[in-house]
Amino acid sequence: MEARLRLAVGADGPAIAELARASVREVFPAYHDEVQTASAAEHITTLDTALIDDGTYYVYEAAGEIVACGGWSRRNKLFNASTAGADERLLDPATEPARIRAMFVRGDWTRRGLGRGILTACVDAARAEGFTRLALMATLPGVPLYKAFGFTEVEPVDLPMPDGVVLKGVAMERPIDLEEYA
Repeated sequence: MEARLRLAVGADGPAIAELARASVREVFPAYHDEVQTASAAEHITTLDTALIDDGTYYVYEAAGEIVACGGWSRRNKLFNASTAGADERLLDPATEPARIRAMFVRGDWTRRGLGRGILTACVDAARAEGFTRLALMATLPGVPLYKAFGFTEVEPVDLPMPDGVVLKGVAMERPIDLEEYA
């Protein structure tokens, strides 16, 4: 079965939210304890509908089901559970990086190139809008994908969730026009 990449639409919201929660419940236990996994499933999986409204969020669909999702943003918010310093301000492509946001892949669809496909679409779209860099806040399960795609670690970060639970994360960046990536 082959998956097809497309822009997300508002009607995809419930399926995206369920995919994100299921993905966290499946992959986070290898990196986080039970309390952290439950908190992440609650707080980092909330769909930011501005991504869909802005036309910057993608889904892979197979046999009528969404099996992967993710996107980018031209707005000043780095990840879903963040509030400090986040706002709806549009980023300046000449001086600020576009943000990679809310990447999730269903457990039985991992390691098939879907994350790379979404990241490639994000790079192309952000480049078309004049951005020269990308930034993201990786949760630990995502770090290997992002490194393979040419992102470099900026710094480790503690990610406080609204319920007080803290997750380990990694701030990462990459130039949009990176010559090669694995």
